[in-house]
Amino acid sequence: MQAGWGGRWQRLDAALCLPLCVTVALMGAVCIEVLCLLLWAAEPTQLPLHLPLLLFLLANVLGNMGLFVSTSPSIKGVMLSGGAVGQGWEYCYTCQSHVPPRCHHCYTCNVCMLRRDHHCVLLGQCVGYHNYRYFLCLLLHGWVALLYASLLNADVFMALLHEGVTLHSIVLLLMPWLMLLTGQVSTLTFIYAFVADTCVVSFLFCSGFLFLHVLLSLRGQTIREWFGESRCYDLGWRRNLQEALGDRWHLVWLCPLLASPLPGDGVAFQSRSPRTEPSAKPVIF
Repeated sequence: MQAGWGGRWQRLDAALCLPLCVTVALMGAVCIEVLCLLLWAAEPTQLPLHLPLLLFLLANVLGNMGLFVSTSPSIKGVMLSGGAVGQGWEYCYTCQSHVPPRCHHCYTCNVCMLRRDHHCVLLGQCVGYHNYRYFLCLLLHGWVALLYASLLNADVFMALLHEGVTLHSIVLLLMPWLMLLTGQVSTLTFIYAFVADTCVVSFLFCSGFLFLHVLLSLRGQTIREWFGESRCYDLGWRRNLQEALGDRWHLVWLCPLLASPLPGDGVAFQSRSPRTEPSAKPVIF
């Protein structure tokens, strides 16, 4: 049973809401700045080319973000029958329940998560079995959107460096807050510099995370299994993508509302032959 919007928000405390609110605020600032660049800097003939792409990326980012936050991979509502306990099951003393393989306790959410990957601090939700598709699609569309925004901000960087690479321009790009507080730049210049910096830094951050999770998806691993060098659930890249993204794994990037049923239940996972499994290292989280 998946938690709805109301139940999810009731469980969020201030420590989880604050990062989510900051993330949404930064996204809003980037969107407003990109719209300003398009409306005031771009030629009118270019708007019909930019707006459909912008709307497509924005709809997918917001849709995947909303579904990721509202879809819980926790064991709440999942039937974990005691008679089904078998090899690989462990006992969680916090949840006071036996949990299946690949299920681990999140001390931030205070509950065990099915096929837990990690806790996303920026969105206040764990990445697990039921919402991994939305997380990966969010990374993909977020990466494209940030690349798009960074390219549009190229003119902003050129304008900030119009006097050449000086100490003033370097400090403005690296520490715009300091320049604003000392009265060296106007509020408008600070906003453009801050949002442009946010686009570039976020793009680099998103690039690393996207590369890592695409690699993990192709190898059928979670971050915990990657650190432990365990590939016992690697069934080949096509099957791995199907296990993570659903039966329609090749279409999920088009729309977050596209139905793509997962082949399993998050409790039992097919593993490859033990003879092909390299020795795993223990990982302590």
